[in-house]
Amino acid sequence: MDTIDRPIHSTHEVANQPPPLAGYDVAARDAALLDGLRREGAGWDEDALHALGVLAGSEEAIGWGFDANRHAPELRTHDRFGNRIDEVAFHPSWHRLMEVAVSHGLHGAPWREPREGAHVARAARFYVWSQVESGHGCPISMTYASVPVLRRRADLAALFEPVLTSTTYDPSLKPLREKAGALCGMAMTEKQGGSDVRANTTRAEPFDGDTYALTGHKWFCSAPMCDAFLVLAQAPGGLTCFFLPRILPDGTRNALRIQRLKDKLGNRSNASSEIELDHALALRIGEEGRGIATIIEMVTHTRLDCIAGSASLMRQAFAQAAHHARHRRAFGALLAEQPLMQNVLADLALESEAATVLLLRLARAVDRAADDPHEAAFARLGIALGKYWVCKRAPMHTAEAMECLGGNGYVEESIMPRLYREAPVNSIWEGSGNVNALDVLRALERYPESLEAFYAEVERAGSDVPPLRRSLASVRTAFAAAPATLERGARRLVEQMALLLQASLLVRHAPAEVADAFCAARLDGEGGLAFGTLPPSAATKTILERAWPA
Repeated sequence: MDTIDRPIHSTHEVANQPPPLAGYDVAARDAALLDGLRREGAGWDEDALHALGVLAGSEEAIGWGFDANRHAPELRTHDRFGNRIDEVAFHPSWHRLMEVAVSHGLHGAPWREPREGAHVARAARFYVWSQVESGHGCPISMTYASVPVLRRRADLAALFEPVLTSTTYDPSLKPLREKAGALCGMAMTEKQGGSDVRANTTRAEPFDGDTYALTGHKWFCSAPMCDAFLVLAQAPGGLTCFFLPRILPDGTRNALRIQRLKDKLGNRSNASSEIELDHALALRIGEEGRGIATIIEMVTHTRLDCIAGSASLMRQAFAQAAHHARHRRAFGALLAEQPLMQNVLADLALESEAATVLLLRLARAVDRAADDPHEAAFARLGIALGKYWVCKRAPMHTAEAMECLGGNGYVEESIMPRLYREAPVNSIWEGSGNVNALDVLRALERYPESLEAFYAEVERAGSDVPPLRRSLASVRTAFAAAPATLERGARRLVEQMALLLQASLLVRHAPAEVADAFCAARLDGEGGLAFGTLPPSAATKTILERAWPA
C-alpha cells in the first residue's frame, strides 16, 4: 500500500508540567524551622540539620520513601520447616531510612549526648527527615520515648540505655547485650479497652524477683520487629509497666507471638500488629499498680513526636503544592501568581508555620523541664494542647494541598496520596481527640500550676494585640465557670487555647505580616472555615516569600 505523506504530530510532548521537587535542601528555605532552631537554643546543630536536609531532598532518599510504602512489610510466622519465628520482613529501602534516622540520633541523641537545646535539635531533625517518609518514625519515636521510663530503674538503664541510644542500626535478632544498637516498641491497648488501658486483661504473674510471666492478647503492638517493648499488664497489685525483651539473655525467643499485621489506611511502611503473650518473661518497671503513672512519660514524648510528625507532613504538603503552583500555568498565568491560589497557599503556609513554631517551643520546654518547674508545667499542658490541635489540622491541610495539584495530586506517582493517608494517624495514636481534650482538663485539675504557666506564656506576647487580649479573656471566663460544664465543651476550649498559644508565639517571633494574618483569620474570625479564606488584609505575597520551599 502506498504511504501518504502527512505531518508528524507528537502526542507525547510534555508541556506545562512541573519538574519533580528533588535535589534541594529541605531545611534551607524553611524560615520558621531555622529561626526556631536558633531561638530555642539549638543553633549549634544548624550545619548538621542542613546536611540531613540535603539528604532528605535528594532523589535517592525520596525513592526510598516510595519503595518502603510500595513494598509493605510481610509477616513470617514460621520458617520452611515449621518452626515458629515471628519475624517481619522489610524492603531494603526501609532499612536505609532507619539507618539514616538512627545514625542521626533521631531515636536517642538527647539522652546519649545531653546539652542545651538537645531536644529541640532532635525535634528539628525528626521534622526534616520525616518529610521523606513518615512510617519509619514510629519505632524511632518509641525508642526515644522509652529511655526516660527505663531510667526509673537505674540498673536497667545502665544495662540497656547504651544500646537503645547507639547510633548503629542493627536489625539482627540477638539478646540486647549482644546488639550494636536496639529499638524499643510499645504494647498498651487491648481489644476490649482501647484507650481505656485500665480495662486491660493481660496477666502478669510473679516469676522470680522483679521478673514476671505475661499472658494476654495485645490489640495494637507498634513495631513488633523491635528488640524490646514497654508493656502494661495486670499484676497482683494492679496495672503495672514491664520491659519485655524479644530475645531472652540465653538467646531463645521470648513467648511473644505475632498474630497478624494490621492492614492500615496509611503508615503502610511500618508494621503494626496484634501479638499474643504466653508466659512471656518481662521485667517490672515501677511499683505494681502504678503502670499508667510509669509509662505516661513515654506517652508525653511520643505525643511530642505526633506534633512533629504532623508539622512535618504539613510542611511537605505545602512544599509540594507551592512547587506545583510555581511551575503550572492556567488561564494565561502561573498558578502561584493568581490571587485566589495565593490565598490558599498563604493559608497553608500560615498553618505550617504555626505548627512548627509550637513544636520547637514545646521541645525547648522538654529540654528545660528537669530544672525549671515553670517549663515542666508548661510542657505538661502545652504538649496535650499541641497534640490535639496540630494533629487535627494535618488531615485538612494535606487535603487542601492535594487539591492544589488537581488530578496530578490524586495519583500515586505523586507523594500527595501518601501524605493524605498518613495525616490522620497522629490524631489517633497516643490518644484520640477526646482523650487528649480530657487529658487537658485532668492536667489542669491535678496540676493547676499548668494553667498559670499557659497564661504566662501567652502574656509574653504583650497586651497590645487586641485579638490575643480578647481570646485570652474568653479562656479565662471559660475556666471561671463551674467545672462540671467544662467537659461538654472541652474540644472547643482546647482548640481555643491551642490557637491562642500559636498566635502568641507568632506575634513574638514571626514577621508582623504572618502574625497579623494568623490572628485575624484564626482568632478574630475574619477567615472562613476552609483554607484559602484569609481576609483581604492578609499580606499573602509576603507570607509566601517567607515560605517557598526552594
